Amino acid sequence: MSTDIDLTERERAVVNAFQGGFPVTERPFEPAAEAMRDRGVEIDAAELLETIRELDQEGVLSRFGPLVNAQEIGGAATLVAMHAPEDRFDEVVEAVNDHREVAHNYEREHPHLNVWFVVSVADASRVEDVLAEIEAETGQETYNLPKQQEFRVEAKFYVDGPLDGGGDAAAAGVDCTDLGPDVTPTDASTLTPAERDLVLEVQDGLPLTETPYADIADAVGQETAWVLETIKRFELEGKIRRIGVVPNHYALGYTENGMTVWNVPDDLIDEVGPEIAALPFVTHCYERPRHEGVWPYNFFAMTHGRSEDESQRRIEQVRDRMNDHWDVSADDWDSLFSTQILKKTGIRLSERAEANTEADD
Repeated sequence: MSTDIDLTERERAVVNAFQGGFPVTERPFEPAAEAMRDRGVEIDAAELLETIRELDQEGVLSRFGPLVNAQEIGGAATLVAMHAPEDRFDEVVEAVNDHREVAHNYEREHPHLNVWFVVSVADASRVEDVLAEIEAETGQETYNLPKQQEFRVEAKFYVDGPLDGGGDAAAAGVDCTDLGPDVTPTDASTLTPAERDLVLEVQDGLPLTETPYADIADAVGQETAWVLETIKRFELEGKIRRIGVVPNHYALGYTENGMTVWNVPDDLIDEVGPEIAALPFVTHCYERPRHEGVWPYNFFAMTHGRSEDESQRRIEQVRDRMNDHWDVSADDWDSLFSTQILKKTGIRLSERAEANTEADD
């Protein structure tokens, strides 16, 4: 495979190196650069930091730092589909987007369900209220598709070059997760006020400085050791999915975004889910409910490609893997490509984290 992305070899190495596994240490760029040198990339700490800064400024990265798992912070999010008639499309979309609880909204290719959006709320019971309001305002029925099982959420996008794994995602990158404080995960379901402040401070990324965790500590009024220990613990607990560079996949050429949907026999879901999730190009993989007479699919697998041909090849690979388990017919699946982004504000964590925070003594 090749890409037309105009990146230097060093920039490619950095994009590939740390889409996770970045050190949680006081001066993290030093061990990170050393780990890259151990893998054959000549770079020092200052060069690594400067390269990440440049990639961030150029829009190649969405951000740098922890990727917070909103599901584990509090509240709820759900995927919703609906129909917007062609002659009222803009009117319906505007009404949906006017709701601050709507975080993402895409138009997708489907003969009926052409608008797909995510509702994020602090209180799960609020989802029904938001959907009722949207239905009343638009006159269109909504179809709630909450996640029933999560098999994979790992949106990593590699470019051809150093540390790309040679097509094997498991071999790509550099992993420094063994570095950092020795902490023990807890089973706490709520946040302390200090933890809430930390989550909100890092949700948009870390400062691009030699000592990013110390700078975060200053911002939230805590000791650096506490910040290091808490971030490391959150990583182990799943409140943080991973730490590193978060690429803008459109900037890397991954412009083909295919949401494949499947009518998997119910007794095969637990068997099929992990197998599809193991495909390196599948970034999101869930079980969701069907809606009788409207939506027959119960399994979602998101794929991304750098060309239409690459995307179609990947979808065929998903179908081939499905065929290993049952005889997949043309009616058993579909692929919904996004045709335009209608809204993309990201999930607002502040209200969800606040609602899930212990009261101060």
